[in-house]
Amino acid sequence: MQLLDQINSLDDLRRLDAAKLPELAEEIRQVIIETVSKNGGHLASNLGVVEMTIALLRVFDPPHDKLLFDVSHQAYTYKLLTGRRGDFATLRQTNGISGFLKSSESDFDTFGAGHAGTAISAGLGFAVARDRRNGSESVVAVVGDASLANGMSLEALNNIRDTTRRMIVVLNDNKMSISHNVGALSHAFGRMLSNPSYNRVKSAIEDVGIRRLRMSWLRKHYHGLESTIKSLILPNTPFEAMGIRYMGPIDGHNIKDLINAFESAQASKLPVLVHVGTQKGLGYKFSEKTPEDWHASSPFDIATGVRSGKAEGISWSAAFGKALNKLATTDKRITAITAGMGSATGLDEFEAAHQDRFHDVGICEAHQMTFAAGLAAAGLRPVVAVYSTFVQRAIDGIIHDIALQHLPVLVCLDRAGIVPGDGPTHHGIYDIALLRPVPDIVIMQPRTCADLERMLRTSFTLPYPVVIRYPRADCCCTDIANGDTLAVGRAVELERVPSLKRNPGFAEFPVAVWTLGPEDSFSSSVAKLLADRGIGTIRVDARFAKPIDKEMLLAQAKADVRVMLTYEDAVVTGGFGSAVEEFYAEMTDPHPKVVKFGWPDQFLPHASSKADLMQRCGITPEKAAERVLAALC
Repeated sequence: MQLLDQINSLDDLRRLDAAKLPELAEEIRQVIIETVSKNGGHLASNLGVVEMTIALLRVFDPPHDKLLFDVSHQAYTYKLLTGRRGDFATLRQTNGISGFLKSSESDFDTFGAGHAGTAISAGLGFAVARDRRNGSESVVAVVGDASLANGMSLEALNNIRDTTRRMIVVLNDNKMSISHNVGALSHAFGRMLSNPSYNRVKSAIEDVGIRRLRMSWLRKHYHGLESTIKSLILPNTPFEAMGIRYMGPIDGHNIKDLINAFESAQASKLPVLVHVGTQKGLGYKFSEKTPEDWHASSPFDIATGVRSGKAEGISWSAAFGKALNKLATTDKRITAITAGMGSATGLDEFEAAHQDRFHDVGICEAHQMTFAAGLAAAGLRPVVAVYSTFVQRAIDGIIHDIALQHLPVLVCLDRAGIVPGDGPTHHGIYDIALLRPVPDIVIMQPRTCADLERMLRTSFTLPYPVVIRYPRADCCCTDIANGDTLAVGRAVELERVPSLKRNPGFAEFPVAVWTLGPEDSFSSSVAKLLADRGIGTIRVDARFAKPIDKEMLLAQAKADVRVMLTYEDAVVTGGFGSAVEEFYAEMTDPHPKVVKFGWPDQFLPHASSKADLMQRCGITPEKAAERVLAALC
């Protein structure tokens, strides 16, 4: 890494001979590939923006100039060139640097990010603040083509012309979100990138005016002439109609052209959108071939592309997709909806088998929910597949458009619980607390693959909204669903673990451990620790976060259960444990003490593993047993 080792500041980058910048780009790609192969992370998206990021940092001067990356899963090059090269090996690891922009990590990270659609709105805020104090800095929002179709991005674009005259939006157009892009805007971008007449004339002018003559003064006139050509050949460019000057398309892997475009945008007296065409996954043969598969990756062998640490079981996402596809074969009402993440949520098999009933709405979670509400109101059985962290953007649709109208929409929350490497922007730990107060809604979590199929089947028998949550992990397939359904709000007793030495001061089973989801290892470990101390334990799979099984809770109280331990892979505040606590609080008769275990009331960092975070937060079987024993005293 001869060139990268010389870059210790942005001044070093700007002093580097321009002819060597492509070589620097290749060195950066190798560092990204090597690091992600060890730590996991977002690979394809980062490999596609190396040249673009180098050009941005040659022209603009952060942190004085404000560079905001939408989502920011394309910010690895930016981190490497803004003072974090020495720490880059710790990417996504416990106490290491984040995989996303994080304002507490570096002054260069102007605005933290992790969800789509935020950069233009936040950038507009920076631009207005600058204008009010007559500042000089540039404000640049780097946005993917999929993010630009997000409703929030469109709202911000609509607001630019009436708010500021100095702002730059860089559109990174790689024709991808996680899955392939959909929608009218994506098709419009494609026409801009590929219009033969426009690009032929544009190339000829560039060749004469910039490449051959190399006259710096001509560059000032070039983009004005380009704008005239656009108005003739591409009269319906949507950005020009919004009062935003459109510049491009630019080859996103030609650093010289990128620098010229960014310098012209910087000098513009109007808001500018620079349209950059890039190849997602460029520089690694496997990600070039299938960028969707390499959007985010676990550790892998560079030579073969084989991921390491892959268990033999089936993932919860895949189990969901298979079960839904099976049910849809016999129930023609079932319709699946994704927000730009079909394969990531396990719906690829459903899409192939039931293409007429599969809808990808792009990165538009709020629209996703209300669209589903309309389908349900029209008599269909829509299934919304979305990550738990992204459902936060669609709570209004769930409350106002689905639940209030008692519509039978099924919302399946993938990545529910801790998502260690991605950190606080992606932890799916708030959904229970957000949705439990909503009237007439059912919230379930399966313990096994068969339970997931039972819950799906059950949801299609109910006339009201249902939420099913499951983690990012492989699921246990120990039984077969056999076409049965579940009684709503009924928990199941898993086992009774007797004490090794009976404690005469207590009933035979004075403790009940209620878990939500696939938490057998945790509850079994707690039961064993208590058995060693003379305490018998009842292990229960709650199945439902709402409604809870009040009948079993009451029966256990009457059977002299003294302590109720609850554990959920979610925030403890307002969660399943709180529901149990609230139920017992309403009782006047003696009832068990409730010991709630879950994630604390704080934003949790990224880490190498869930186990690291559990240890850090004291969420361990040993701590749970200690708290139970203290409550028994």
